[in-house]
Amino acid sequence: MTAPDETFQPGPTLSRLYPEVRAGGYTRHDGFIEFYTRVNALLEPDSRVLDFGAGRGLWATEPLPALHKKLRAFHERVGEVYGVDVDPVVLENKTLAGAHVITPGEKLSFEDASFDVVIADHVLEHVGEEDAEQVASELLRVLKPGGWFAARTPNKWGMIGIGARAVPNDLHTKVLRKLQPERKAEDVFPVRYSMNTRKHLKRLFPEPNELVVYGHASEPTYFGHAAPAWRMAQFVDRMTPPRLAPTLMIFVKKA
Repeated sequence: MTAPDETFQPGPTLSRLYPEVRAGGYTRHDGFIEFYTRVNALLEPDSRVLDFGAGRGLWATEPLPALHKKLRAFHERVGEVYGVDVDPVVLENKTLAGAHVITPGEKLSFEDASFDVVIADHVLEHVGEEDAEQVASELLRVLKPGGWFAARTPNKWGMIGIGARAVPNDLHTKVLRKLQPERKAEDVFPVRYSMNTRKHLKRLFPEPNELVVYGHASEPTYFGHAAPAWRMAQFVDRMTPPRLAPTLMIFVKKA
């Protein structure tokens, strides 16, 4: 069993602006809770799951609220979880039953209809335009009919997406190091935003598949620990129409 991480302590900015975090470690706007609660609702004890962009499994090693770790540790409650990533660090992910290193745009090394659920958490924004159609096709191919693809990704037209695209990819590491000094350089990847609008998604996951997309605004942790910037982001989020919310929650049921 994955033990709760007792080292997690909410930072002063988070505690000041979201005082409820002191009761359970999460806020009423927590995007992690929102996404993985819905993912867990799609899982069964015998589910086979593919984690697309699984990486090193940071959630299992980094300090996180106990509820985050409990929701994310679904590998303890389902049949099998496999992972793929373009980064060889996926081979170090101890939460996976099997891991594969992939090349962008190439066919996945799984049979058709192999998985009940495929997840991609903050991955789609890194897929290039030249690979988007092949990626979507492969994700659908390895899903069983009636299976679900679940993704969380920045909205290209939301505040995060616009801000990220305003910074050249070669400067991302420097900018994020200043905003989020605790984030490791090896966990920063170029952004492409070719699968990050409702128009993209309708084209890439067409009918008769069932597409469910909705916007979500989490606490603005991407601003590091600067309380004035958080307050500005909170104000912008309150004024932003739902279709321009900073994060897209995406759920596709395969026909």
